[in-house]
Amino acid sequence: MMSRRILIPFVLAALIVPLAMAQDSTTGGGNRDSNNRDRGNRGGGPGGFDPAQIQKFQLDRVKEAMGDVKEDEWKVIEGKLTPVIDKRMEVLAAGFGGFGRGFGRGRSDQPERPARNPVEQASRDLSKALEDKSTSEESIKEKLTAFREARDKAKAELASTQKELKEVVMPRQEAVLVSQGYLD
Repeated sequence: MMSRRILIPFVLAALIVPLAMAQDSTTGGGNRDSNNRDRGNRGGGPGGFDPAQIQKFQLDRVKEAMGDVKEDEWKVIEGKLTPVIDKRMEVLAAGFGGFGRGFGRGRSDQPERPARNPVEQASRDLSKALEDKSTSEESIKEKLTAFREARDKAKAELASTQKELKEVVMPRQEAVLVSQGYLD
């Protein structure tokens, strides 16, 4: 069985790659500079992806998988699913160190974007402390504790939002959410 550290990149790739492919087909490949890098059409998230676009893609995917769901019923589910998606991404980001090195920082000539959540901020603080060889062991210990507390709080909040979502779905809908990783 694969460990979580190995599996997480594949899960994120499964979420991001289809979005990128769909966006490239609708935008004509985006605006490209002389180095053939995409610019301007993807927002400010990890790798240039807009978290709102990723969230919309996920919601659309769930709605499609649920099939014949009434609009008023979907609004209730969507209202409970959206916080699950947010917390799930926060918890997954903890596995990547908050998208710390490379993936979320973008190019080195661009300013670092603000952290989206406490886990990402704690992860950045820890990464910066580790990069600075003069950081004291006590400071590293404090930042590691802060990271673990932020991550554990996010996990607890994810469990709470998952419980609320489970309370409003029917068994078939619950099965869809479990199969897509939104519920355990």
